[in-house]
Amino acid sequence: MATYDVLCIGNAIVDILARTDDAFLEANGIIKGAMNLIDASRAELLYKRMGPATEMSGGSAGNTAAGIASLGGRAAYFGKVATDHLGRVFSHDIRAQGVAFDTRPLEKGTPTARSMIFITPDGERSMNTFLGASVEFGPEDVEASKVADSKVTYFEGYLWDPPRAKEAIVMASKIAHENGRKVAMSLSDPFCVDRYRDEFLTLMRQRMVDIVFANEEEAKSLYETQSLDTVVTALRHECSLAIITRSEKGAVVVSGQQTHYVPAIEIERLVDSTGAGDLFAAGFLYGYTQDRSLEDCARLGALAAGTIVQQMGPRSQVSLKDVARKAGLL
Repeated sequence: MATYDVLCIGNAIVDILARTDDAFLEANGIIKGAMNLIDASRAELLYKRMGPATEMSGGSAGNTAAGIASLGGRAAYFGKVATDHLGRVFSHDIRAQGVAFDTRPLEKGTPTARSMIFITPDGERSMNTFLGASVEFGPEDVEASKVADSKVTYFEGYLWDPPRAKEAIVMASKIAHENGRKVAMSLSDPFCVDRYRDEFLTLMRQRMVDIVFANEEEAKSLYETQSLDTVVTALRHECSLAIITRSEKGAVVVSGQQTHYVPAIEIERLVDSTGAGDLFAAGFLYGYTQDRSLEDCARLGALAAGTIVQQMGPRSQVSLKDVARKAGLL
């Protein structure tokens, strides 16, 4: 028996969300729909220029951990914050969701990471992230007992930006596999894939990662192709299980010689796409750790993603467990 269903590892970030328009993005040199890494001075500048904003805990893997807990799963999280206001906000929020979070905070120096997220009328989010204290996450923050006691250890590809986090992930992967557990990753962002394509492929080919999550753009970037069929064929041979999300077109699940196509759920209105991929991973991994069929795992993922895009922010304001029950999936 495992104490945790899923251990999530990621950059611990507080999201600062505001609505804007395309003209603002263009005037401020913001790449629409991408995660743009910024330094402290640009973070300060954008914060001054943004309109009325909402602060809430975020970070890709943190959102996934919160989603798993909302579904009724047992989740844990590793990520680095500082002993400042935003660090306390993040720690309180993720623990209040029912996620085990015990990473020692950074006591001096760099402040907690924050991401200024600008949401345009089409629901697209453009992230501008100052990684702050999250880059201090390293091997000393890997709690071996939690890794060994988690069915799946899941990490975000964004962790390849802070260098010491790579060492931590390699360590965690080794511990997980030594204990008969699975390791999953998200490719995170097409620009992230461009930066670390060879390293991500090595993780898969050396079987340091068992399960890969990617949206269609990220998956095509990984193999430098515009053909989804080419991507599916490659993933079939390079990892045990791969999930490609396609927004309103649903998802493709690739496992061995099997390919499953699962539709997206119908939504009333797209409010904010922030966290859609993170919540899809939450739903899928929750189902996976409960021994559900791959189709049901993807349906749970689609339901969680479809729920989150109809609200502001990446943490569900309703019980995903209740939503899934009403949909007949639990």
